[in-house]
Amino acid sequence: MRIVCAPDSFKESMTALQAARAMELGVHDALPDAECVLVPMSDGGEGFTDAIGQAWDAEAVEVDTLDALGRPIRAAYRLAEDRAVLDVASCSGLELIAPQDRRIDPANTRGLGILIREALSRGARSLLIGIGGSVTNDAGAGMLVALGARLLDAGGAEVGASPLELLRVVRVDDSALARLFEGVEVRVASDVTNPLCGPEGASAVFGPQKGLAPEDVPAFDAALETFARASGRWDLAALPGSGAAGGLGFALRAFLGAALVPGLDLVAEALGLAETIEGADLVLTGEGKADGQSARGKTPAGVAALAGRLGVPALVFAGALGDGAETLLDVGATRIIAISTPDEPLPVALRRGPENLRHAVAAALRQSR
Repeated sequence: MRIVCAPDSFKESMTALQAARAMELGVHDALPDAECVLVPMSDGGEGFTDAIGQAWDAEAVEVDTLDALGRPIRAAYRLAEDRAVLDVASCSGLELIAPQDRRIDPANTRGLGILIREALSRGARSLLIGIGGSVTNDAGAGMLVALGARLLDAGGAEVGASPLELLRVVRVDDSALARLFEGVEVRVASDVTNPLCGPEGASAVFGPQKGLAPEDVPAFDAALETFARASGRWDLAALPGSGAAGGLGFALRAFLGAALVPGLDLVAEALGLAETIEGADLVLTGEGKADGQSARGKTPAGVAALAGRLGVPALVFAGALGDGAETLLDVGATRIIAISTPDEPLPVALRRGPENLRHAVAAALRQSR
C-alpha cells in the first residue's frame, strides 16, 4: 500500500515537513508495511521558499532584515542563477511575533522589501514571492518604502508605512521602482482570492485573525482604500487576490506589475505532486485550521481536488475545525478529521500537534480497515 503524505504547515505547531513525518509515524502505527511518500506542501506561506528552492536546487541566501514590528531578524531566500524565490512569512510572518506582542497598527512589510532588494542586487531578474502567513495589514506600503517609493501627504511631506498612517497619503512617488524593476519579472503565489477592501477585503476578513478588533475594521479598511486611490490604481483593488497578505497582493500587482497565481499550483508542479499521487492508494493532507476559507485555494483543498481527479481518496487532518470546513468535501476530500478535541487548551494543542496528528492518522486508518 502506498500512501502520500502532503500536508501544509500547522501554524504555530509544526512545519509541513514535521507534519508529514508525524503522518508517516501514524501510518506505520496502523499499517507497518505501508510505503509512505512525504511531500511537504505550501500554498505560498510558511515553507514556500524551501519547497520551491529545493525543487530548483537553489542556493539559500541569508539576509539581515526586519520583522513586522521593525525588529532585526535573519531571513533567507533562494537563488538559482537569475531566479529568486522568497516569502513574506520568513520576515513579516504571523509565527514570528509572540501572541502577546501582535499589534496590527505598527506592523508592516519593510522586511520583505529588504529581501527583494538583496535578491535584485545578487542578479535576480525573475522573482517568485509567496505571500501567505503574514501578520501585516499595510497594503504592502512598508515593502514599497523599503524599495524606494515615497508616500506623500497633502503638503508633500513623507508619510510612514504603518496602516493608519496611510489615511494621510495623497500621492505615491514610485519613480524609483520603475528603474529598479526594469526588465524584472515578478510572480506572486497567493492562497486567497479576496479583494483589497470591503466586507470581503483584507481588513474585514483577515484583520481579526491578526489581532484587529471588530470595531477598528472600518478605519483600517478606509486606510487601505485611501492608499489605493492615492496610488492611481484603484481599479486593481477589486481584483481577486489584491487583499492577500493584508493588501500586499495589491501593492505587488499595482507597483511591481506582478502576476498573481495560485501558490499551491506552483508548488505542486515544482514537486511533481500529480505524478506522485497517481497510482497511490491514499493521500493524507492537512493544515492548522479547516474552515470556510480552506476551499479557497488552501493546500488541503488543492491536494484533495488533485487526488480526486486521479481517483485517489484523500483524508484531510486539521488542528481545529471551524465553520464551513465541510466545504472541503465538495472539492474532493473524502473525510475531514480534527486532530485535537475542543476541550484541549490551545497552547496544549499547539505543543502536542505532532503527537495528536500521529494518533489521529493511526486511528483513521484503523477505522478504515
